[in-house]
Amino acid sequence: MAADQPTIVATSGGFRAGHRTPLEFHRLVHHAVDLSGVQGRKPRLCHVGTASGDQRWFNANLSEAGQLAGWEVSHLNLFTMPPSTDLTGWVGEHDVVWVGGGSVANLLAVWAVHELGSALRTAWESGVVLGGVSAGSICWYLGGSTDSFGPELRVITNGLGFLPYGCGVHYDSEAARRPTIHEAVASGALPVTHCTDDGAGLVYHGTSLVEAVSERPSGGAYIVRRDESSGTAQEESLDIRRL
Repeated sequence: MAADQPTIVATSGGFRAGHRTPLEFHRLVHHAVDLSGVQGRKPRLCHVGTASGDQRWFNANLSEAGQLAGWEVSHLNLFTMPPSTDLTGWVGEHDVVWVGGGSVANLLAVWAVHELGSALRTAWESGVVLGGVSAGSICWYLGGSTDSFGPELRVITNGLGFLPYGCGVHYDSEAARRPTIHEAVASGALPVTHCTDDGAGLVYHGTSLVEAVSERPSGGAYIVRRDESSGTAQEESLDIRRL
């Protein structure tokens, strides 16, 4: 069973420290699995770790987290080569694709080489839930702020564009995030931009934002728009549901 419509869960969260394992999947990833509509078998989650260089030790930690959750977890490693000549078919065998954090600039460059974007679009349109954290959130949008190039944030605008907005992540935990997004929206470098505090996520059906959720008791989500009359960025807080 697949999600009944194209679904994306874009977040600044998803993992937590485990009790008996290094990591556990937190509520945002569980919510993505729930949205996939899987029944009667183990959910199949595809982890994509391109943004951090496909680190095998981290893959192992997530495989253990998957065993704890009762899921089948596989890893789409592009280093040193893809797992299949048919990435569309390979990705499409899963219920959820979860993209990890790291360098979104490097992620997009490597994905372009392997034409992974088209495979992910096909999966999304067929009901595979797409999700991710940080770089794994920004990638689904037109662009966002990133530290891919150094400690000072820069704005990228070459995201996959499945969602026709900008993206702001770690909005409450990194001091430069909010002013960077405001400046980019005010200047027109980014369009209307959707932002998440740590632990928060945004759920989209198609390209429509349908809900803001959080796996933490605090933190929120926001929409930043340009006020055409003043040329400034205006921020709106969203209602958020605690998972």
